[in-house]
Amino acid sequence: MENTNQALGLLFQFYQSLLVVLLAPLLTGWVNQCRAWLQNRSGPGLLQPYRTLRKLFHKDAVMAFNASPLFRATPYILFGCMWLAAAIIPIIAVNLPFSPAADVIALVGVFALARVFIALAAMDIGTAFGTLGARREMLVSFLAEPALLMVLFTASLISHSTQLPRIVEALALQQFVLYPSLAFAGLAFVIVLLAENARIPVDNPGTHLELTMIHEAMILEYSARHLALVEWASSLKLFAYISIGIALFVPYGIADVGNWGALPLAIVALLVKLALAGAALALLETLLAKMRIFRAPEFMGTAFLLAVLGLLIHFLLGA
Repeated sequence: MENTNQALGLLFQFYQSLLVVLLAPLLTGWVNQCRAWLQNRSGPGLLQPYRTLRKLFHKDAVMAFNASPLFRATPYILFGCMWLAAAIIPIIAVNLPFSPAADVIALVGVFALARVFIALAAMDIGTAFGTLGARREMLVSFLAEPALLMVLFTASLISHSTQLPRIVEALALQQFVLYPSLAFAGLAFVIVLLAENARIPVDNPGTHLELTMIHEAMILEYSARHLALVEWASSLKLFAYISIGIALFVPYGIADVGNWGALPLAIVALLVKLALAGAALALLETLLAKMRIFRAPEFMGTAFLLAVLGLLIHFLLGA
């Protein structure tokens, strides 16, 4: 019986890992399509990210003559980190074999590791744009990570655990309760999600204007398969952050390991949540305007203030 449960757990884990890596570009395509609809445009279509990846993988890579092994290895490390983060977050089932690795502090560390490598790779070639993007990326992360940690600590204190599966179980299996602390944490998390994924108003993923770009400035020297892996990793990062938001604030509909009957419902619930989150993200990007980089500290400071306020409300009121 124990061997059977382990085999089912590994099968669920493999299925979720395959699901996230295939759905991530579709989520990006859905966000772009929703934003096009809101701007009264036809849009590129839901499958455009897949077509872009296919085209890039069939091209020949062009590398700078002074590119180091770090520059060549960074796309693979970045893709691996983002795939690992997205794969261990409980989105279709809890108590998976890799669930012990889904610690909120470890997840922040995985994101930080990927960020360090992409920043080093951007500075490796020695171009002005790459260094500019790396410095701006580290500025945004320096302001966003404390706010993200405060958000995660609020959910951890409510569930008495720093592991996402335990947080999901504590919030999903108990009676429905509205936590004011989670409301403030949710607002802070939305701001962090926008900043960490290079979305408007902090950054614009579709721009190549040297005075405004952050993420795009770091990947200008990549091409072909390396650029494809970087773009795929960006989609996985957005998927991972939305999955963390689902696990923290709407952890309903997630199946138990071995419960194959609940798996179709869990997948449908996941698709609905992703569709709503993608549409909401597109709506925010349509309503907001790109801010100046010097306003980013104020924007991220608001996220940290909201997160700390949620934490204080939990301590003082227990809610």
